[in-house]
Amino acid sequence: MAYVPKYRISMIKLSGIIITYNEEEHLRKCLSSLVDVVDEIIVVDSYSTDNTQEICKEFNVTFIQQKFLGYFEQKNFALEQASYNYILSLDGDEALSDRLKTSILEVKKDWKYEGYYCNRRNNYCGKWIRFSDWYPDKKLRLFKKDSGEWKGINPHDTFKLKSNIKSGKLKGDILHWIYRDYDEHKQKVEQFSTIGAKSYFDLKISASLFKVYFRPSWAFFKSYFLRLGILDGKYGWRICKQAFIVTYLKYSKLRQHWKNSKG
Repeated sequence: MAYVPKYRISMIKLSGIIITYNEEEHLRKCLSSLVDVVDEIIVVDSYSTDNTQEICKEFNVTFIQQKFLGYFEQKNFALEQASYNYILSLDGDEALSDRLKTSILEVKKDWKYEGYYCNRRNNYCGKWIRFSDWYPDKKLRLFKKDSGEWKGINPHDTFKLKSNIKSGKLKGDILHWIYRDYDEHKQKVEQFSTIGAKSYFDLKISASLFKVYFRPSWAFFKSYFLRLGILDGKYGWRICKQAFIVTYLKYSKLRQHWKNSKG
């Protein structure tokens, strides 16, 4: 007769949540990394015009189309679609490293905290970045659904735990393919600075000349020198240079919003 243990280890059920828009380039890697880790995959798509939906059909996913509400608003909508109370959230251009998969499976057997942080490693123009503000790029992506919510100032989002809630740390990295080339990076800087300026204006954040000129300089100095972006060579220089530019553009555009509002 086979031995039956008196106490069985029961794993929690985990929902994998992804929001997408035209993610065909990396989505297959993302979904493949989740298959053996989560118990369901929910994809909330903003009406992609590429092969995103076709790729999702290769996997056992729940595919939901939803007009884009904003970055953190869309992720909160996606949370509401999950069947389980334990959530793993990824973007369509991210995937779990093998070490991170193992860490998550271990946590599923012995869940101790309301949320878990891990590092995100960014692939920039084909190179894995080791320094600047891009590594370790700490993210909270594994959590209980009712432990907090997605917040932020568009286009940036973060999952915020409720106060006085303890969190843990996972071993392994989220792998993130961010920009394929420098031209794409510059285009996103222009786009994100416009979105950020409008978000700041809606929140009635001021744009003094001090902010316009000091904040970009500090962004560059912190990323290139204090966070050792200089050690990533020409890629570190480009990343930190664009940190300066996106900050300068954001506050300059914000200042223009305020001028326009006063007639």
